[in-house]
Amino acid sequence: MNKRISALKFALENEQKERDFYLANARRTKNLAGKNMFKQIADEEKEHFDILKKLHEQWEKKKKWPSKVPLKVKKSLTGNLLKSMSDKKATRIKGNDDDLKAVRTAIDFEARGMALYAKLEAGSSDPREKAFFNLLAGIERQHFLSLRDTEEFLTDPASWYQNKGKASLDGG
Repeated sequence: MNKRISALKFALENEQKERDFYLANARRTKNLAGKNMFKQIADEEKEHFDILKKLHEQWEKKKKWPSKVPLKVKKSLTGNLLKSMSDKKATRIKGNDDDLKAVRTAIDFEARGMALYAKLEAGSSDPREKAFFNLLAGIERQHFLSLRDTEEFLTDPASWYQNKGKASLDGG
């Protein structure tokens, strides 16, 4: 039980660090697609943080999985964000090395988040708890895949447009 509370505390700290990182990079980048991706993930990480905080507080009091913590988390919107913005001229502002470094750091964050939530899910016998951590792992995976997509967009826009069904860079 203490092991799980420690893991939850770590998850809370992790979500907060990730959110701070995403907000800082949203402010820093000039690339509109990167800016919006970082803002969106920061918002989603805040939701995770808030739910995990309630869960942690109740678990510390009752020493068991609480029945009143909402087990619903909004579906990630990151998957379609880059596609929906790809026609906007402001999106074409080339990402720089700092943007690419930030995206690669974020990919690592999300991979570790997936692993943490998968471990918490595997360590639980409560079906509601398992479902909750499975859901969080799935959202971290969506973030991971969206960030990999963003990495391709920043490093090889021509291939990204070709792979996403755009015939050319001008969208023609």
